[in-house]
Amino acid sequence: MKLFKKICSLFLAAAFTVSAASCSAGTSSSSSPSSSDTSSSEAAVSQAAESTLEDSSDAVTIRIGALKGPTGLGMLQLMQEAADGEKPYTFTLAGAADELTGKITTGELDAVALPTNSAAALYNKTGGEIQIAMVNTLGVLYLVTAGDESISTVSDLAGKTVYSSGQGTVAQYAFEYILFANGLEPGKDVTVEYKTEHSEIATLMASGQAEIAVLPQPFVTQATSQNSDLKIALDLTEEWDKAAGGTSILTMGCLAVRREFAQEHKEALDAFLEDYQASVEFVNANPKEAAAISGEMDLIPAAVAEKAIPECNIVYLDGNDMKEKLPGFLQILFDANPKSVGGAMPEDDFYYEK
Repeated sequence: MKLFKKICSLFLAAAFTVSAASCSAGTSSSSSPSSSDTSSSEAAVSQAAESTLEDSSDAVTIRIGALKGPTGLGMLQLMQEAADGEKPYTFTLAGAADELTGKITTGELDAVALPTNSAAALYNKTGGEIQIAMVNTLGVLYLVTAGDESISTVSDLAGKTVYSSGQGTVAQYAFEYILFANGLEPGKDVTVEYKTEHSEIATLMASGQAEIAVLPQPFVTQATSQNSDLKIALDLTEEWDKAAGGTSILTMGCLAVRREFAQEHKEALDAFLEDYQASVEFVNANPKEAAAISGEMDLIPAAVAEKAIPECNIVYLDGNDMKEKLPGFLQILFDANPKSVGGAMPEDDFYYEK
């Protein structure tokens, strides 16, 4: 409607100019508009209308999906700005990755924060219609124990039951890789019980119903805050580094985007990525202020978020930085289990370039 009014105003202004010129012709023939003058006026209106249409195409509302975890925390400033009407973004929050994967493939969402292997799997499943725009989270996995349970090495997990979430995501495949590297076979030497959401595992640990669990931040902080008997036994990022021998880093989270949207609205997407980078920098530099926003947005309680943010490895890596760090990680997952990345390593066009 606003666009229609703008265009109408332009045509009315031109018509008034031509009319005024015609009226003045009665008193002075020298001021009569020539056909070329009229053509110029019409051309100017047409050009202005086209310019208005072009400008309006850039006013895109980007529909974004995020997980209630490190990826969501990195977007906190963006969420606040969108809520205040300062940015053209809408957010859908979810507790598990599979709640978002279907929404991006059907076009219900334009970009979603996902585990990196899930983005690779979607790329393969859709024939390359999903790209990765940036990496937003590095290693955030920890092995947490309760009560008298004593685990000091990965080998100590033999014969134990470990609770975890994120089945089919980086959390599963990274943990399995670490187990295999230490001579343990999941399902045989170690029993892994999967739950749907991280928060469910944190609740089980806090209540004493589970004694060993793999959890990411900020849920580690949430669980240990609720139960003083819980402790971090192993930093799985360190265990990954040992197992991988320095050949890759644990690049866990990313922002996936629909290729069609990226092609049709590249300027809007690039602007969003710049805003996202600024949001990541704000959150890392101002955990207390960011935590307050988290509480307001009902993402994670403010007290938990403030403690967890410094441990969440929230980053912004795009372009060459992303292409240098992610392929090695995906290759390790592929070599261990091709299914983990959708059956094939992604081609170069998987990586979006600003």
